[in-house]
Amino acid sequence: MKLYFAPGACSLSPHIVAHEAGLTLQLEKVDTQTKVMQSGGDFWKVNPKGYVPALELEPGDVLTEGPALVQYLADLRPEAGLVPPAGSLERYRVQEMLGYINSELHKTYAPLFRPNTSAEVREERTAYLFKRYQLLEERLATRPYLFGDTFGIADAYLYTVTRWAKYVKVDMSGFPNLLAFMERVTARPAVRKALEAEGLPV
Repeated sequence: MKLYFAPGACSLSPHIVAHEAGLTLQLEKVDTQTKVMQSGGDFWKVNPKGYVPALELEPGDVLTEGPALVQYLADLRPEAGLVPPAGSLERYRVQEMLGYINSELHKTYAPLFRPNTSAEVREERTAYLFKRYQLLEERLATRPYLFGDTFGIADAYLYTVTRWAKYVKVDMSGFPNLLAFMERVTARPAVRKALEAEGLPV
């Protein structure tokens, strides 16, 4: 399998899950601005949506969208315990959380990365993020990971998007439980391997 990624982008989430599951992935770096791959190919031909992540299962068969990728990878190694069994209520709870992170956090960061975003919009989006993070801050007050003592795919996604806060200068000091979560996840060997493979600071 080949993972098309950009360092630190949302593709970090399936990359982490692969390491946690003990799966070997071939990596193909993508320039998100030019859509040119490190190998020189045109990424638009791989994923017509134009963004990472994309997972090539075999030549010509590509799966996209982070929440789908992390579930697919985790299901390849159920013994790793990264996701509950398909069809269980616990699985739907994880999907519920993936949807929340995807719609309420991930997309809210987008304008904060744009240099032409007005101060007014930046302030409004930051306030929205804080409101949405508060739910997770309270949840993490009673458990080390989103669903208890076990690291799972939703944790990988939350970790990935929350790493963006420092790059867009969003002050997360008001969320001590979330910051402690970030430290715990960063300390995981599989996470460190993914960060190092992408050339990111640990």
